[in-house]
Amino acid sequence: MSQPHPGSPKTNSPATVLFASLIGTTIEFFDFYIYATAAVLVFPKLFFPASDPAAATLQSLATFAIAFFARPVGSAVFGHFGDRIGRKATLVAALLTMGISTVVIGMLPTYASIGTLAPALLALCRFGQGLGLGGEWGGAVLLATENAPPGKRAWYGMFPQLGAPIGFFLSGGIFLLLSQTLSDAEFFSYGWRIPFLASSLLVIVGLYIRLKIHETPDFQKVLEKNERVKVPVITVWREHRRVLVLGTLIALCTFVLFYLMTVFALSWGTTALKFSRKDFLIQQLFAVIFFGATIPLAAVWADRYGRRRTLIWVSAAIAVFGLALAPLFGSGSAVQVTVFLSVGLGLMGMTYGPLGTILSELFPAEVRYTGASLTFNLAGILGASLAPYAATWLATNYGLQYVGYYLSGAAVISLVALVMAKSAK
Repeated sequence: MSQPHPGSPKTNSPATVLFASLIGTTIEFFDFYIYATAAVLVFPKLFFPASDPAAATLQSLATFAIAFFARPVGSAVFGHFGDRIGRKATLVAALLTMGISTVVIGMLPTYASIGTLAPALLALCRFGQGLGLGGEWGGAVLLATENAPPGKRAWYGMFPQLGAPIGFFLSGGIFLLLSQTLSDAEFFSYGWRIPFLASSLLVIVGLYIRLKIHETPDFQKVLEKNERVKVPVITVWREHRRVLVLGTLIALCTFVLFYLMTVFALSWGTTALKFSRKDFLIQQLFAVIFFGATIPLAAVWADRYGRRRTLIWVSAAIAVFGLALAPLFGSGSAVQVTVFLSVGLGLMGMTYGPLGTILSELFPAEVRYTGASLTFNLAGILGASLAPYAATWLATNYGLQYVGYYLSGAAVISLVALVMAKSAK
């Protein structure tokens, strides 16, 4: 990675900035979600054979959690270079780390071929996915927000957030297509590998776009003023610890909600509720439309009424929604389950849209890559890494209503953190 030098700064066109931030996160989340889907549908059978299917699923979901513990490591590593060397080169490196890890998963031999080495290699690749995503998200958000004109930071900041529903829609769509065109034997023999291998094509497109962008104006100013810090992660911990903790708690509810609506819902819906894989994927893909539609709506509100105020109201709505989780989802009715998924993912868009902007605004430019990335990914550990596992355990042992209480509790924690985050706009 070459070090940029201050001089006559080059500017990025709005279209290039927004597309570069969107395409990267779309690829990253596509890679991440195909693993999440496979962790429920494929890996328990091929990488974690057990006499008890529930035990195999829990083992598979445990590897799903690994990436969330790798993400803060990625935040520190890529954040260091992003704050020291530049946003552009770091974004390219993060994309390659995520992409290579995903493609290798599609090439792994299964337990039947190499025994216990198979889940060990799967876990290693999952760590690589998390490492890359830990550096990708923060850089994409900064690429967008640090190029935003006045009064449009939330609007620009929502473009990388749109990568989440688009990536999810693509991942769910490809698994649905494979389910419709292949027999179960073909799907488990080779079909599940196709999404992982196909991600290489998306990575090539993303790299092409990322290599065309220039450094952001905010980072150019840091260079000109010689404000770079030696070790950004230490500076964040020493001088910005309060906002690091508050930012982590602000993002907590977002992670819990999303992974309950996707990974846990898919697992519970296709086992306890007896929906077919095809039918439930169709319901989720329909609900993702609401996820994508509410992200720009929330960004408009956030620019007009304030990021903090918007997220306070949305967090309160999620707390109420948690109380409706069991009656809607547990009904087993296709209509009510679709309503449950649509409302849940709609609320997800409302909280996710302004999230990147508010987290980036908590930190000064010289440590912003590290700070924003750490808050987001530490929240991933607290809110998402164990969410599918914990929700499955709660639902199995105490009933779905306790999964709803789990979600409501996370929403209340985020709401309190938002009230305390006076420095947020």
